[in-house]
Amino acid sequence: MERAIFLMFLCAASEGNIGKHIFVNQNLPWYGALTYCKLHHTDLSYVSRQSDQDKLGASDQSKSGWIGLHRDPYNKTAWKWSAGGYITYTNWDDQQPSQSLQETAVFFSTNGKWHDASETSLMRFYCINVSVVADMKTWEEAVRHCNKDQTNLISLHSDNDRMTAQKVIQKADITERVWIGLRFLVDHWLWVNGEPLDYQSWPQGGDQDHQCPVWNRCGALTKGGLWENRDCSERLNFILKRKSRN
Repeated sequence: MERAIFLMFLCAASEGNIGKHIFVNQNLPWYGALTYCKLHHTDLSYVSRQSDQDKLGASDQSKSGWIGLHRDPYNKTAWKWSAGGYITYTNWDDQQPSQSLQETAVFFSTNGKWHDASETSLMRFYCINVSVVADMKTWEEAVRHCNKDQTNLISLHSDNDRMTAQKVIQKADITERVWIGLRFLVDHWLWVNGEPLDYQSWPQGGDQDHQCPVWNRCGALTKGGLWENRDCSERLNFILKRKSRN
């Protein structure tokens, strides 16, 4: 038990949950920034809760730039992340968003708040970076690997996190499921960084072994976007948080 607790917190010092925010010092329109982020990283940055907002601001507080939020083209009153999910957390500045339907994309302002603007405006921007390790490792080996690289197995706290992670594991050479930082310990599922499950993506109905697992006590994400509890000695690929780079 003590060894399991030790492994649980091996990587707790790393920042972030699913990826690192990267500030790109290049002026592009919103869709140009999105294309750049998908080509060189994973996506435009998104924010699902206050801790995400704090980490985005900490990445470079003095620099404003595009994030992945834009008006839903099919519902002009709704705002949607480029990762796929609708906003559940907001950080608008005063009198934002504006009433103009011409303001279709959002940037992170120097005061740490969100502002809308025309998507054709030229701005610097923030990308998020998530990477898959194609090595076959047990869950504990994957945790030790992240400790060696001073990073972390990912934790998923929103639909955006899940959909972003799901996208990066679709390659044919990646195992059908990959380890994430999810572990059953002391009668609870917890993230490797010690955070509780404030979001879940277990399959509905059918086998509910994850509710009280006897043997399968480590969590994986499937290519279909669901969580599975697996035998910790199984060898799978895994997702870790890549360090930031500018």
